[in-house]
Amino acid sequence: MEIIEVSNLSKSFDGFFAVKDIGFFVRKGEVFGFLGPNGAGKTTTINMLTGLARPTSGEIKIAGHDGIKDIKRVQRIIGIVPDESNLYDDLSGYENLVFCSALYGIKKSDREEKAKSLLKQFGLDDTGKRPFKAFSKGMKRKLTIAAGIIHEPEILFLDEPTTGIDVESARQIRRLVKELNNRGTTIFLTTHYIEEAERLCGRIGFIVDGKIVKVGAVDDLMREAQRDHIVEFSLGSRNSPVLEELKSAFQDVSIDQTKNGTVRISSKDKIEIMPFMSFFSSREIAVFEARIIHPSLEEVFVRVTGIEVNKMKNEKEGKKR
Repeated sequence: MEIIEVSNLSKSFDGFFAVKDIGFFVRKGEVFGFLGPNGAGKTTTINMLTGLARPTSGEIKIAGHDGIKDIKRVQRIIGIVPDESNLYDDLSGYENLVFCSALYGIKKSDREEKAKSLLKQFGLDDTGKRPFKAFSKGMKRKLTIAAGIIHEPEILFLDEPTTGIDVESARQIRRLVKELNNRGTTIFLTTHYIEEAERLCGRIGFIVDGKIVKVGAVDDLMREAQRDHIVEFSLGSRNSPVLEELKSAFQDVSIDQTKNGTVRISSKDKIEIMPFMSFFSSREIAVFEARIIHPSLEEVFVRVTGIEVNKMKNEKEGKKR
């Protein structure tokens, strides 16, 4: 059953399209990942789906409701965790959660218990009266997620939930996402961490320059990538093989070279390593390592988008949208 349906959705700012004519669906109970580089349109899409931005054109249907005309009704069944926290700096974690529960119309008699329960669940019950501004980045992220689920939403929107936090906090948040999903919560997750999407998501949409370039189940995407055989040769730094000569000698395979001197060979057929070793040896090119590459979701992302994953991470962690 499809709980989110998007068709021909666009958002422009003074003539510039941050999102242009996208369409996809999310099934009830799944974790749907939205991957793309900085400025690709991930946050703009979430903002339209949650009513924080009005689309220029297109249609949104969420849990059977019109996600544009009936957004107030939709907002009662969704939870939102933005990429930047929306909680109050001078309130404690407990006070923030009690206040958020009041906004969602939770009975006064239930607010305190819900707040205490979530603080314990998220490992924040020992923060006492410490103000939110004194929390670490990881603690802030966890409390923001707690605030987003205090009303037990059917659908949770998570925008870059683990960006900029320590490794242990990121692991805890991923565990929490899995637990929420196991309880039946549908999760729409944006991230630029490929490994995070691979661990958490059942299906993924790739977005680049405001356009969706691919949507598919993780297993299907991986099977598609594994149709190719790939071998990488790590070469001596002082040696730079002539690519044209290599391509001329091995015309039935695809050959690329990275900046660090690694040569990548890919083919639909199984690759024999020894002919390449002989080629490098005859030209006195040192080979430090020859390894068979098993394609990953990262490989799929690079092929589909043409964007190097490390570059995407550096962009995101080096500057905010």
